[in-house]
This record gives sequence, structure tokens and C-alpha cells, in this order.
Amino acid sequence: MMGSIIICILIGAVSGITAGLFGVGGGVIMVPAFANLLQLSFKNAAASSLAAIILTSVVATVKNSGSNLVDWRVTIPTCLAAGLLAWFAGDWLKSLSNIMLTRMFGTLLIVFGMKMLWMGK
Repeated sequence: MMGSIIICILIGAVSGITAGLFGVGGGVIMVPAFANLLQLSFKNAAASSLAAIILTSVVATVKNSGSNLVDWRVTIPTCLAAGLLAWFAGDWLKSLSNIMLTRMFGTLLIVFGMKMLWMGK
């Protein structure tokens, strides 16, 4: 049990750093780490990541907002749309297999990663 707690703390540390620097951490760091290091199913890893990212997101948003880095004209409508669609995607998550979700997630990471490498600003 102690080993799992240490792994969770390390996952949280890496996720917090990447969230603060790059705006990512939940999906990119936590989901693969939860699945591979803690042996959670993809569904459990994704759901746990979303729960864990709540505090990370609030802390990073407060910090970035205080530095005038948050563009609220972009953030508010994006947040509303994302929240609404996340509600429905939660049902979709339950209906897809762990293998399908893992493949979809991996493809998404590769496509966006390649785009950022070649087309990044």
C-alpha cells in the first residue's frame, strides 16, 4: 500500500509540473501512469484522472489568472461547451471497451503530438 501512495505522489508531482508548464497533466500524464503503474483499467484511469485534476486545475488557474495569462473571452465559452459535452461523454465512456478507449487515446496523443512538433507556434 505504501508503494502505491508513493507512486501516486510521484504521478501527482509530474502531473502538477506539466499542468503548470503546459496546461496538461490529467490525460497526458495521469491516465497512462494510472493504467501502467497502478494497473487501473483505462476507464478507471480516465475517471480518476478527471477527479484528481480538479484541484490541479483550480490552483493553476488561480496562479495564471493572477499573472493575467488567462483569456476569459476564450476560457468561458470553451469551459461551458467542454463541461456540457463531458457530461454526455461520461456515458459514452461506459459503453466503450478499455481496448478501444486506449487506442483512441493513443491515436489522439500521436496526432496532436505530431502536429505540435511540426506546426507548433
